[in-house]
Amino acid sequence: MQEKLNIAVFVDYDNIEIGVRSTLRRDFDVAVALEALKERGDIIAKFAYANWSRQDSATRSMAENAVQMVQRNPSPRGDKNGADINLALDALEMAFTHPHVNAFAIVSGDSDFIPLVNKLKEFGKRIFVVGGKAFTSTILQQNCHEFISYESIIDVRGDARGEVRSDMRGEVRSDMRGEVRSDMRGEVRSDMRGEVRSDMRGEVRGDVRNEKPPQPFDKGPREKFQQQRHRPAPLELGQAMPLVERALQVLERREVKPQLGLLKSTMLQLDPAFSEKAYGAGSFSDFVDRLKKAGLVDAKGHGGHYTIERKGSAGPAPKPEEAIQILREVLENHRLELEDGRPADELAAWLHSEFQNFDFKVYGFQQFNEFLNFAQDGFIVRLERDQEKGTTVYLGAEFYPPAAPPEPEAPPVEEEEDGPQPYVEGQPTMMEPNPPPPKPAPVKRRPPRKSPDGKPPRKGVRRKKGPM
Repeated sequence: MQEKLNIAVFVDYDNIEIGVRSTLRRDFDVAVALEALKERGDIIAKFAYANWSRQDSATRSMAENAVQMVQRNPSPRGDKNGADINLALDALEMAFTHPHVNAFAIVSGDSDFIPLVNKLKEFGKRIFVVGGKAFTSTILQQNCHEFISYESIIDVRGDARGEVRSDMRGEVRSDMRGEVRSDMRGEVRSDMRGEVRSDMRGEVRGDVRNEKPPQPFDKGPREKFQQQRHRPAPLELGQAMPLVERALQVLERREVKPQLGLLKSTMLQLDPAFSEKAYGAGSFSDFVDRLKKAGLVDAKGHGGHYTIERKGSAGPAPKPEEAIQILREVLENHRLELEDGRPADELAAWLHSEFQNFDFKVYGFQQFNEFLNFAQDGFIVRLERDQEKGTTVYLGAEFYPPAAPPEPEAPPVEEEEDGPQPYVEGQPTMMEPNPPPPKPAPVKRRPPRKSPDGKPPRKGVRRKKGPM
């Protein structure tokens, strides 16, 4: 039996908010992320890190979802990674002091959390990462247990501060600091600091304070952002088949019956970033139904009791790395223009004009920004995201290789001094002849001793000593 997951959620608000606004042109809604995590276990703790004195519009949403707001006071010199450090310390403390917490969810796209993810995995914790595929590091996506893309869980339609949600029960919900709900019972509820309710009984209740509703987030002058407010177009089912084939082969080697739940868990082990919603399916069983109707797999059974079997070989799928070479050529052709940065849509136009058959979706990317994010992890480009301007592209470190280290200077060669040249008599020379060797110094001899009478002593005669 699978262990029940008790999830602690940690939100790096500044990172996720800038990422969602710059790529999807809408505000980050913490309720959407929490609802996706509730499908995977019980949420027992929720923390969000930011300088909340500058996030007045977000504090209400956090309070409504019972998220504990941790204040981050920036230092005078700035602390870009201040929230990252606080979040990592609190997560590790909870891992040590709360053994019943066996799962952690990090809502961020920052690659700085990779060491935290690896450390929590060492402690046996299950790790979820919630972020946008267009701005979350691919390294972070591949190193968690499951990556939940924000693009796949947002609604098909909706404003930045208002969302429309539709499910199989016929329920539609819209929030814009107020909520409109309609379900199969014909009930309509609207709250905008005042509530208007109308149901099938014809009852109307109202309490409107005549306050002007808040204006939605400005879409901006560029048309490119109009399409980004919606969920990205789904990928082709055939692009998922290499992963499905690989997961089925793993289960065959284990001699395990490939049922729905086991197949999905195996696919997530092989690729944590997999999501059936990226292929337009509402659930994994719906995903398998589509594969069956397309003739890609054989599925026996019904409902959640499918047994999936392989049906031929899907063949190799284009790898994301193959698209990088095309991008390199375009970047090299427009190297001068990119010195000061160019918008992402301008780079997309260059790609389309120079390679008309190029389609990033063939390589498994739902959005062009997702493709650029993958290229940034390979140091091909450098991206700067702004809430208003969107994504700006610069050349990556690959185009600015570090200078070669200077070669060590060879030590100076000391010239040997030639000694004096020998003089050869009769041979002309510019040098003076060698001086003659010095004469030995004369040996000083000791003068002979004289006798007391002044005469030298005779040879062979010993001088007598005085009286004893």
